[in-house]
Amino acid sequence: MIKFLDLNKINSKYEETFTSRFKAFLNSGYYIKGSEVKEFETSFANYCGTKHCIGVANGLDALTLIFKGYIELGKLNVGDEVLIPANTYIATILSVINSGLKPIFVEPEETTFNISSSEIQKHLTSKVKAILVVHLYGQLANMLDINAIAKDHNLLVIEDAAQAHGAVSISEDRKAGNLSDAAGFSFYPTKNLGALGDAGAVTTNDDDLAACIKLLHNYGSSKKYVNEKIGVNSRLDEIQASFLNIKLKDLDVDNEKRRDISKLYLKGIDNPKITLPFYDGSNNHVFHVFVIRVEDRTHFINYLEQKNIGYLIHYPIAPHHQKALLSYKALYLPITEKIHDTVVSIPMSPVMTDDEIETIINALNLY
Repeated sequence: MIKFLDLNKINSKYEETFTSRFKAFLNSGYYIKGSEVKEFETSFANYCGTKHCIGVANGLDALTLIFKGYIELGKLNVGDEVLIPANTYIATILSVINSGLKPIFVEPEETTFNISSSEIQKHLTSKVKAILVVHLYGQLANMLDINAIAKDHNLLVIEDAAQAHGAVSISEDRKAGNLSDAAGFSFYPTKNLGALGDAGAVTTNDDDLAACIKLLHNYGSSKKYVNEKIGVNSRLDEIQASFLNIKLKDLDVDNEKRRDISKLYLKGIDNPKITLPFYDGSNNHVFHVFVIRVEDRTHFINYLEQKNIGYLIHYPIAPHHQKALLSYKALYLPITEKIHDTVVSIPMSPVMTDDEIETIINALNLY
């Protein structure tokens, strides 16, 4: 069986270092907001090229804290509208709703799966105050056009970079997390930079926002037992930060391996029943997942199961069809719905073997 993602194999090379670091953590007696978190915040800010990185509990909290921070700063108001891609994971939408803002669903480009700048133009009104961009599946959205639109209409731009750690804009020579006013990252174990549990971060060059989020994510407090704002408890765990510090050093190498595998897929898979993802060959894609499209998905995944090839669907249900978002059910989003009905993610990770890659290519060509 070729696993869709073998986390045990990915993390096994770090086992000795993880064990040593855990023992040091355990013996330190200092388990919250310690030196490992500070080191990671500095290292990841430097990696992304931003002035600030604030470690938080998870990716959803990262985005939510950005919005709540901008509300605290008066740059957003409760009830303001935020443009979001209609085909994203529900966490993107929840961050907007949980902040008291209103999501406006925008159709994606069918080639890249990312939010369409031309569709953004159609949804601009006086109520829209921000654009939340998702670099879906690891490929950067068209940030040049989106930032230009935002500048013309005085809008904030926030990146959901949960799947795009290390992706580089070919036009701006800047990484995901440094292409907007602020960005939210997830370090969920399956991500390109994955912890061994939940973890997240905010990156930004906005001094005021960074200062505000540093308060909000720690009970609204900058000094123990002194609370300046109504905050939450959303801190990056010290032990997860230590694991991330170890793995960050290998991120670029692992991303390059993902791109190498993707190039083999793109060159080797030749089947008219399978639509391959768009890729321009640059570092703007880190292939968090490799997503193909098929018309009869049920038939195709049954075939993969017969061939002992793992897969996942990112994502099987369009967000506006989720029970949690019933108020949006009537929206007409044909591109989004078609994408959600036809996508399948095939195995992708930096620890795949040549034999596994060849087996998958041959199986898909025989489908």
